[in-house]
This record gives sequence, C-alpha cells and structure tokens, in this order.
Amino acid sequence: MCVKYSLLLLFRKLFLSSSIYLLAYAGTTAADDRTAATAASLDEEIQTLKNEVLALNRSLFMLEEELLFPASTQVAVFVSMDVGNYFPLESVQLKIDDKVVSNYLYTRREVEALHRGGVQRFYMGNLKSGEHELIAIFTGTGPNGRDYRRGADFIVNKRPGARFVELKIVDNESSKQPDFSIKVWE
Repeated sequence: MCVKYSLLLLFRKLFLSSSIYLLAYAGTTAADDRTAATAASLDEEIQTLKNEVLALNRSLFMLEEELLFPASTQVAVFVSMDVGNYFPLESVQLKIDDKVVSNYLYTRREVEALHRGGVQRFYMGNLKSGEHELIAIFTGTGPNGRDYRRGADFIVNKRPGARFVELKIVDNESSKQPDFSIKVWE
C-alpha cells in the first residue's frame, strides 16, 4: 500500500507539473498571439503618428516661411547661366542698398548644372516698398584665362507682393564676352 500511495503521489506530482506546464505553454501562446496583434496594432499607430508628424512639420515649415518672408515684402533672387563658354563662374556676391546680403562660391558640379539650364535660388529676403539698388558682382575666369570680375546693377521698384529677380549670365557671340544682366519677373 505504501508503494501504491507513493506511486499515486508521484503520479499526482507528474500530472500537476505537466498540467501547470501545459497551462503555462497555452498561456504563452495566447499571450504571444495577443502580443503579435498588439505589436501590429502599435506598428500601425506608430506609422500613423509618423505621417501626422511629417504633415505637421511641413505645415510648420510653410507657416515659418510665410511669417519670415510675407508675400507683401518678399524678394527672391535667382542665378541662371547660358552656355558659359566665355565665363567659368566661380562666385557671386549680391548687395542690396550697398549692404552685402549674400555670397556664394560655386563648385564645378554646380556650374555644370547652371550650364544645363538649372536655376539657383540665390537669396530670399524682405524689402520695404520703394526703390532699391541691387548690385551683383560675378567672379570667374575670363575668355583669355585671366581673372574676371564684373558687376551688374539694377534699380528694383518694390511694390506690395512677391518680387522675383533673375541674375543672368549670357554668352555674347559677337564680342566673345559674357554679358551680365538683372531682370525682374512681373
């Protein structure tokens, strides 16, 4: 009887331990299923939040642009270049009302992009209504391989609303020299 009792106790211990193990295993698989579903749900929520943050960031950037450069006082200056056979551009300096507002030193790749028809936003700022003098100083290598520094000036009549100004470098075939011009886009 003692042996039967011992076997019964051993059987109970074995049964209880295996039951506990099976219940724990069933609980973990159910928890794993819930965890997987929760993780997928969290991934979707995170992606939604990311998209909302990007949209908010874009809106804030546009609002910042409007606040810093309101359309009524905004002036944008662009640089463009024709073929550029007579003038490999190195740098441009822009003065507005005798104050230097922008300097830019070009790389070879940037000059090549301008040759291919690219346009660079060179300066963006605010100006009060009225007349303002723009002076652009172009530095590069001239047709004979010598250092070349030329300027172009223009009086811009700033009215309410955005103004767009183009600094343009064009090859003049008749004189074999570059021409520098400033044009206001209406």
